[in-house]
Amino acid sequence: MTATIRTAALDFERCYRAASARDARFDGQFVTAVRTTGIYCRPSCPAITPKPGNVSFLPTAAAAQRAGYRACRRCLPDAAPGSPEWNVRSDLSARAMRLIADGTVDRVGVAGLAAALGYSSRQLTRTLTEELGAGPLALARSHRAQTARLLIQRTDMPLSDIAFAAGFSSIRQFNDTVREVFAVTPTRLREEAAKRTSADAAVAAGTITLSLPFREPLDRSWLEWFLRSHAAGGLEAWSGDGYVRAMRLPNRHAVVRITLEPKHVRAQIALADMRDLAPAVAKLRHLLDLDADPRAVDDALMRDELLAPAVADTPGIRVPGNLDSTELLIRTMMGQQVSVAAAATHTTRLVAALGEPVTSDAPGVTHLFPTAESIAEHGATVLTGPARRIGSIVSAAGALADGSLALHAGREAAELRADLLALDHVGPWTADYVTMRILADPDVLLGTDLVVRQGAEQLGISLHDSAHWAPWRSYVSMHLWRTALTRRSARRLAP
Repeated sequence: MTATIRTAALDFERCYRAASARDARFDGQFVTAVRTTGIYCRPSCPAITPKPGNVSFLPTAAAAQRAGYRACRRCLPDAAPGSPEWNVRSDLSARAMRLIADGTVDRVGVAGLAAALGYSSRQLTRTLTEELGAGPLALARSHRAQTARLLIQRTDMPLSDIAFAAGFSSIRQFNDTVREVFAVTPTRLREEAAKRTSADAAVAAGTITLSLPFREPLDRSWLEWFLRSHAAGGLEAWSGDGYVRAMRLPNRHAVVRITLEPKHVRAQIALADMRDLAPAVAKLRHLLDLDADPRAVDDALMRDELLAPAVADTPGIRVPGNLDSTELLIRTMMGQQVSVAAAATHTTRLVAALGEPVTSDAPGVTHLFPTAESIAEHGATVLTGPARRIGSIVSAAGALADGSLALHAGREAAELRADLLALDHVGPWTADYVTMRILADPDVLLGTDLVVRQGAEQLGISLHDSAHWAPWRSYVSMHLWRTALTRRSARRLAP
């Protein structure tokens, strides 16, 4: 418990006030390590607040585990929303954390993670240890422990199968990690879960139902409109109050259904391979921008008198991310200069022609989005529209297929934007839009977007001077987009 860890500075007084107030906004942004009990908690833990002399604050659960603390089984700090820092910041640590959450270390190791970020393994490990209190292996181990807990508590899989599904290299490593992190054996963890009744129990073999937490408030109407209006037949569907789709994952695929509940997002994930649970959860959180700090965003934007009415009308608006970077780029290029509905129609045709069939009980969900290799090889005979646009889409797919274009959340925004602009038929709007959604970048103003400009005009806002909105210009784009679309719908419905 006395290990000395050099981490990025945390303001002790600020952290202690947040913990004393049990402020859930700070869950995931740091953990509270209690020396007298040897446990670490999320700031909102309902337990009695320890005395200042008995606590320290660490930036990650992995740092607390490395220092010898175990996770509180009352507040489950590993189940807190992720830190919004990893999206706001663009430095090496932030970019690494995005990829670690997506399971990159488990798939390609520290060397593969370092290569994706353009650093040596030694440089990466040193930077993460200094800033976050743990290196990439320890950070990945912390994520594996969370996945293991979910599988232990939410499935009846044999514990030996869970060990490998969660990414551990041996059953012994799995048992040791669970004991170290949760202070109980895997068997005991399952027995405790079995005693608790839960509405979120698994509903079928291979299906896990989870409650994905977020920081309140969350404007459900914007996310629901976005998912519903962009849905492409065969790949995804809006059914009742839920969004259903097939998604490609590192090992196989999954069919997911998400419902935006008042206090959480309910996610039913039917996995073809349980090893894909952690990446699936990370992708869903990214799609819905669930790690955002909406109050920080809203408080900052409310200072603009012209924008304030739109912010007040839709508190907690989110910037949608994506589930598949190849899909995002191809669909964005297909949707250039056509309506949202027309773009969905084009996508439906492409999915039907080149998508891989999946077995699904969800009506309307039959295929995965085609791979870059498939589009590069067959796109010219399947896609419709202007010849130059078809050629540019096929060319972009070829660049993705041969690895000359890398699209992942660990890229630097400026470099990714430059690579996108180098593609034929990709202009500033496409590059900005794709960069914003792949990186969950909170500070991209879509100033060239027609609908965004219409929203700005309706609110009397100038887009030429946007520095005062930084670092939240992506959220400004969403507010302006929503303003214009809402008024457009009102005009259509007017008698």
